[in-house]
Amino acid sequence: MASVSFRDVHKTYAGKVKVIHGIDFDIHDGEFVVLVGPSGCGKSTLLRMLAGLEEISGGEIVIDSKVVNDLESKDRDIAMVFQSYALYPHMTVRENMGFSLRLRKAAPGQIEQRVAEAARILNLEALLERHPRELSGGQRQRVAMGRAIVRDPKVFLFDEPLSNLDAKLRVAMRAEIKALHQRLKTTTVYVTHDQIEAMTMADRIVVMHDGVVEQIGTPLELYDRPRNLFVAQFIGSPAMNVFEGTLRAGAVQALGVPWPLPGGVAGADGTAVRYGVRPGDLRLAPEGIAARVVVVEPTGAETEMVVDVGGQQLIVVMHGRANVAPDHQVHLALDAAKVHVFDGASGQRLG
Repeated sequence: MASVSFRDVHKTYAGKVKVIHGIDFDIHDGEFVVLVGPSGCGKSTLLRMLAGLEEISGGEIVIDSKVVNDLESKDRDIAMVFQSYALYPHMTVRENMGFSLRLRKAAPGQIEQRVAEAARILNLEALLERHPRELSGGQRQRVAMGRAIVRDPKVFLFDEPLSNLDAKLRVAMRAEIKALHQRLKTTTVYVTHDQIEAMTMADRIVVMHDGVVEQIGTPLELYDRPRNLFVAQFIGSPAMNVFEGTLRAGAVQALGVPWPLPGGVAGADGTAVRYGVRPGDLRLAPEGIAARVVVVEPTGAETEMVVDVGGQQLIVVMHGRANVAPDHQVHLALDAAKVHVFDGASGQRLG
C-alpha cells in the first residue's frame, strides 16, 4: 500500500490547451478516493497521468514518497482496470489473470498461487478455463479486476469500470469493488462521472470541474455542506432545487414567498442569493408554501413529484405514497437547518 500526492499538477496539450490547472491534494495510505465530475472535467486525464500513460506538463506526482514523473508506467507499481476490460481474447481467464506475472518472469508456482487466490476472492474459480467471449460483462470485469489483484500493486486505478454494464449489474459490481477494497486495504483511485457511484463507494470524493478541484470531502460532507453551487447541484440525486432570491427581513424572498434562512447566514437586505433545498428535504404539510402539482411519479418506496411554485418547477421526494394528482393544490414545508444559501454572483456558500 502507499500514499499518493498531486503537487501543483498541470496538463497542457499542444502547448496551449490547458486541461488541468494546478491540482494539489493527498490520498492517504489504504484510502478509497473517487474522482468525480462531468465529462471533460479532467478526471480521467489526472488518472492517466498518475498511471504514467500521460506526461504531466508541470508539478509532481508522488507515490509512496517517491516522485514518479519520469518513471515508466510499468515501474510505478500500480494496476489499472479499464472501462473496456482490455482482455486478450485468445487467452483463457487463467492466462489473462497471470499474464502480467509471466511478463515479469515470476515462478510458475507463484503465478498459480496468486491466480487461484484472486479467483477465489472474485468467485471466478469455475471460469478459469473459459475465454472472454464465453463470459458476461460482469464476469469480464471481475477478470480484469483479478488481473490487477494478482500483481499485488501499491495502488489500484479504476477508470469508469462499470460504464458498460446494465443498471442492475452496476449496483452489484459497486458492492463487489467496495468489499474488495475492504478486504485488501489497497490504496484505490476510482474515476467516474456517476455521482451515485461516488457517494456509495468513496472514503473521500474529489469533485472536479474544468480542470480544477471544487471540493474534497467525505460523501456526507459534500452532500450536507457543499462549498459552492456547482458541488451542490452535482452531488445528490435528484439534483438540488436551486432558485434565485433576495435577502429581506431575515428571510429569502423568492418565487413570491419568503423562505427561511439557516442559522449563520446573514446579509444586507437586497443581497442577491441562490437558494437551494434538496428534494428529500421538502415535504407536504397542512399549511406552508403554496404549490401546484405538475407530475407525480410513484416508484414504490418513494414518490417523486414535480410541483410549481411561483412559476418555478421544484422536485419533491417523499417516503411512501402520496394521495395527490396533477393540478392538485398542496402546501410545502421545510426545515431551515437543511437549506443551502449561495452568493448570487460567485456561487460560494454563505454561512
